Amino acid sequence: MIRVLVVDDDFMVARVHTGYVTNTPGFQVTGTAHTGEAALAAVAAHRPDLVLLDIYLPDMSGLEVLGRLRGSAAPVDVLVITAARDLTTVRTAMRGGAVHYLIKPFTPAALTERLERYSESRRRLAALGSTADQREVDRLFGGARVPVLPKGLSAATCALVAEALRTAGSDLSAAEAAELTGLSRVSARRYLEYLCESRRAALQPRYGTTGRPEHRYLWTGGR
Repeated sequence: MIRVLVVDDDFMVARVHTGYVTNTPGFQVTGTAHTGEAALAAVAAHRPDLVLLDIYLPDMSGLEVLGRLRGSAAPVDVLVITAARDLTTVRTAMRGGAVHYLIKPFTPAALTERLERYSESRRRLAALGSTADQREVDRLFGGARVPVLPKGLSAATCALVAEALRTAGSDLSAAEAAELTGLSRVSARRYLEYLCESRRAALQPRYGTTGRPEHRYLWTGGR
């Protein structure tokens, strides 16, 4: 059984998430916490395998909790579950080693899918010996489901651009995407073009009164 600690400042939300986890085969909840300090203490006391971590906690940010867990002696994986949609928070969680980032509100099926994916990764790790070849590593990191990126593009940055486009609420130009992600306009355009090629975005030319049409990009919701 995979042992899970549920961390959320809202007692009712924590109870709902506990129910979702309990209803997922192979998982059990070892406890809940409603503050950052309580979460850190619970991890030290119960040694869960996975923490479902909210960002908005009353005493500290969930990002601080994530950072302190990474520096603690108790190894634990973290799945962030939060209403925080800003790219700075998403980026910091990714850099902090979160195994996934789920934005509220979400369906029970969405959390179940992330938990099952996490469980499958653990099973694959357990089946390996002391070393792994590239194919096994690709499977662990989901490489088998992701198209090969062109040379010079990184999966982490591509995910950042995709999240910016997905949450924009409208189409974006390369310059606007660059401003949101901190990339150069040229780099942002390369990632946007790749997202179009992989059918996760669509090119939306905007015609003005003179000159060439402005290239704008719209998230289409593909994988």
